[in-house]
Amino acid sequence: MTLYKRESSPYWWIKLPPITGELKPLYKSTGTANKRQAQRMHEKLRVERWELDKLGVKPVRTWDDAAAKWLEETSHKRTHEWDKSMLKWLAPHLGGKDLTAFNRALLDAVKAQRAKGVTTATANRYMALVRAILRRACYDWEWIDRVPKVGMFSQGEGRVRSLSREEFVRLLAELPVHLADMACFSVATGLRQGNVTRLQWRQVSLERRHLWVSADQHKNGRPHSVPLNEAAMDVLQRRQGDHPTYVFTYEGKPIVQVNTKAWRNALKRAGIEDFRWHDLRHTFATWHREAGTPTHELQRLGGWKTQSMVERYAHVAPEGLQLAASRLDNLLAVTRQ
Repeated sequence: MTLYKRESSPYWWIKLPPITGELKPLYKSTGTANKRQAQRMHEKLRVERWELDKLGVKPVRTWDDAAAKWLEETSHKRTHEWDKSMLKWLAPHLGGKDLTAFNRALLDAVKAQRAKGVTTATANRYMALVRAILRRACYDWEWIDRVPKVGMFSQGEGRVRSLSREEFVRLLAELPVHLADMACFSVATGLRQGNVTRLQWRQVSLERRHLWVSADQHKNGRPHSVPLNEAAMDVLQRRQGDHPTYVFTYEGKPIVQVNTKAWRNALKRAGIEDFRWHDLRHTFATWHREAGTPTHELQRLGGWKTQSMVERYAHVAPEGLQLAASRLDNLLAVTRQ
């Protein structure tokens, strides 16, 4: 049993011999440079491991322990900062509670609290994180023997709002130049807001008419290749020379926010209601389906992870099935004679 310091760390570290089922000693940072505090942690951990090894008694683990371990193990995730934000909100509701005391009633109460003032989709994301942490605490860390049921709100297929060509022309006429370029580029490529605002010239090849979104910048966690049509190329050629790094800038600075007063006022002047920036992506998909782009091609163009995410646009282009339906015309002709 050892309490020691490492050259690369300001904190005291604990080394304890392996217990039954372990092949290596346990090395663990105390997270403190105070030796007295580190000694208390060392003794507590030593006793817990002895009780687990000799008596089969599992130490008490709280939600705070689980949340901290989750963040430590998932620091590489694209959603790490979002997880931290959600855990911050969850802390007053679950903090300090013994994981073995978690039950459906407690989690339903948290779900109801989170649903106040946010969409059901947002509330479900919080509860999905709680479920993921509890599952890891059970199946990977073996801190608890069972995972309580985590209820979710039922969700429909999601909101689909797109613009007509006439509405889009009116909107572009009302937007300031920098936002008009971004809106046009968004509809031309289907890129999400964050991928447009963060777009850098090193991601773009004008010669090959192509841009690239890396996996760590893409929502579905996979790299996304985007072919550039004429509308997208026109925007990029207009933006050339404005900034050495970023494609879309305003007064020499990268644009980080699009839901601005200028955007909202332009919508009002254009007479467009119930429309968000993300709906430009819905417009991209809707127009493609109306133009006859098949599902599998649209999925790749828009970078959707599954085909089911694209199927919600199928209703806007029933004429795409007209040819398939007409294949029975010759066979059924006899019934009309």
